[in-house]
Amino acid sequence: MDLTVVAYVVYLLISVALTIWVARTLSRNGRVFIASVLQGDEKLSDAVNHLLVVGFYLVNLGFVALYLKAADAVENARGLFEALSVKLGVVLLVLGVMHLGNVWVLNKIRRRGVMEREQIPPVGPQGWTSQADQGPWAAPATGPAGA
Repeated sequence: MDLTVVAYVVYLLISVALTIWVARTLSRNGRVFIASVLQGDEKLSDAVNHLLVVGFYLVNLGFVALYLKAADAVENARGLFEALSVKLGVVLLVLGVMHLGNVWVLNKIRRRGVMEREQIPPVGPQGWTSQADQGPWAAPATGPAGA
């Protein structure tokens, strides 16, 4: 059997397995984070989580498929390992960048939600204070000093 074909098969098996493992790990552990971002709405967080996983699969498996072709034919076992290490290294970097991108976007959404919640006062205004009822924080008196 041609070693290039062996490299293709091993690359596909490992890349697909890594993509599935990373997607499941991110889905399982990211559910709490997404629920926090979406203020505890469980149905919406599950839907967003599922959509993120589907997008993750599509982008990463599409990249794995596009990156399958080797530049040179694999001639020996050393070439097989070198080709696999380069290809799998790139796939791992893409998986990491995708993960960091997802976390960055979700953190921006969470931060925006926190800022919106902080702008709403916990208790509505109950009225105005009069000038006489300013306590120790009264405005400075105007006029000549020492008068």
